[in-house]
Amino acid sequence: MRSVKSKGNKSTEQKLIEIFKKNKLKGWRRNYPLYGKPDIVFPRLRVVVFADGCFWHGHNCRNTKPSDNAEYWKKKIERNKKRDRLVTKTLRSKGWKVVRLWECEINKNKFLRKINSIKEAKKNI
Repeated sequence: MRSVKSKGNKSTEQKLIEIFKKNKLKGWRRNYPLYGKPDIVFPRLRVVVFADGCFWHGHNCRNTKPSDNAEYWKKKIERNKKRDRLVTKTLRSKGWKVVRLWECEINKNKFLRKINSIKEAKKNI
């Protein structure tokens, strides 16, 4: 698990960037200094995008639960979920629109509705 990096993940961030480029979505930034360290930020639109890994953020799509050190992983994932809720609440209270995409949604292109909502926001500026 130590080899899993929080930035530049090919199954989430890199694939999302490819999709943004393919759909001609511009104006996004990475490594934008904002609470919660969003993966991608559209500063002018005040939209942040988090590409959440299903295992790390507790999505039940795969239903994988490690048998080794199970209590540790259960607590770890619960802390991650709690932190995600706090980050979302804090950013929304500051006027940001928060979009959270699951790894499985990105891999299966099941999030295009969310991408279209970002496109619509761009048209209104």
